[in-house]
Amino acid sequence: MSTRTASQSQPLRKPLQHRTVSASVAEELRRRIVDGEFEAGFQLRQEALAVEFGVSRIPVREALVQLEAEGLVKIHPHRGAIVSALSPAEVEELFELRALLEPRLLKASAPHLTESDYGRLRGILQEYSSELHAMHVSRWGELNREFHLVLYQHAGQPRSLSIVAKLLQECDRHTRLQLALTDGRARAEAEHDELLRMCIGGQFGAACKLLKSHIEGAGRSLLKYLQEHQKDTPARQDG
Repeated sequence: MSTRTASQSQPLRKPLQHRTVSASVAEELRRRIVDGEFEAGFQLRQEALAVEFGVSRIPVREALVQLEAEGLVKIHPHRGAIVSALSPAEVEELFELRALLEPRLLKASAPHLTESDYGRLRGILQEYSSELHAMHVSRWGELNREFHLVLYQHAGQPRSLSIVAKLLQECDRHTRLQLALTDGRARAEAEHDELLRMCIGGQFGAACKLLKSHIEGAGRSLLKYLQEHQKDTPARQDG
């Protein structure tokens, strides 16, 4: 059993220079969880984190509450914050919600995409392709999320867009795991390219159908992976 604690993790790669101390702590912890440095079941100790970040326990506690709201940790009364794992049922729900909401957003937004938007989307996909082939896993989720949200930005449905952004964030680390360990990379790249081509060509109905299939296919692949590989993981803590 691993005995690594948060205080023994690798040092910060950059100083905390963001909006608030708690937001900065949350951002760094989120990065470590999504990148797999803190695996499911890993125990995040407030005191150790406060020492590492050079802050009081209050912003650490606030950061953990934020991460719990995002579904990345679970806070237990006597065990503290534990890095959470998505259950197959949760994965199924997340992708069902995405498949319901995202085509609606694309339908409303796509007719209003501009040449500037298309230039930005092409740039995202070029970088996405490069990072996929280079196996730079840490960038996949961010670029995938950015591509989808740029497609939906003109929908005029801010609440739905906010929900989708959160869903994409919650799926991030598990989707990257699935892309890294299955054959999903080629399909994701091809379908993103086709989505962009359809939107540029004004084939908005076909793009919405492809988007729904794209999301459902990714969900099925991820669900299959989790069902085959995921096991209950005990909390990892000081040994």
